[in-house]
Amino acid sequence: MPNQNIVIIGASGGLGSAFVNIFAADPNNIIHAFSRSEIKNKLAHVNYGRVDFADEESIKKAAEQSAKDGLLDCVIVATGILHESDLMPEKSLRDLSSENFQRSFLANTIGPALVAKYFLPKLQLKQRAVFAALSARVGSIGDNRLGGWYSYRAAKAALNMLIKTASIEVAWRKKQAIVVGLHPGTVDTNLSQPFQQRVPSNKLFNADDSARKMIDVLQGLTVADSGKVFAWDGSEVPC
Repeated sequence: MPNQNIVIIGASGGLGSAFVNIFAADPNNIIHAFSRSEIKNKLAHVNYGRVDFADEESIKKAAEQSAKDGLLDCVIVATGILHESDLMPEKSLRDLSSENFQRSFLANTIGPALVAKYFLPKLQLKQRAVFAALSARVGSIGDNRLGGWYSYRAAKAALNMLIKTASIEVAWRKKQAIVVGLHPGTVDTNLSQPFQQRVPSNKLFNADDSARKMIDVLQGLTVADSGKVFAWDGSEVPC
């Protein structure tokens, strides 16, 4: 997707920074990179800013800033949380807590929903534009055969519903807009670090490879694909 006005939300993460670097390799692209934490190694021709999902006003300002000089061609929400120092995926019902559910839903569902609220209206009106948010195969209800990971699964399943619902609304005004979820596979980032032991070496991707695969998927999508979730290899993930 060359020569485009592109937004990456979550630019400080492994996949987010990979998306920024890949798109920024074309100097004709206009890149807006947003994150909650400060990015140290900034690229000279990328526009950086702050977005905090707990601060809705920051998301609104980011959307206005990104579209100040023209409507957007591509928005990628490259955020998500599976674990932190005091948060791990639940193995059983007895591990559930309202606090962990709230943290997971803010990062995996509410944040992307608020990004959609402010950024979808900024997409191109009369030409192809893409809004994509990182989902996960474990968010598939139909593909859930192992159980566990309650809050993460539920948050990603809710994200998938958000994507589907938003795609229907957007289609009324933006006939060429594509709204999708993306499953990046298992990527060698902090998110997957504690869970990589059983992943075959050929199924553990570095961030650059996963981001490039997902960009290839986005480039091949049509309006008929809007509202769906696609894996890094182009296959549709059942919801």
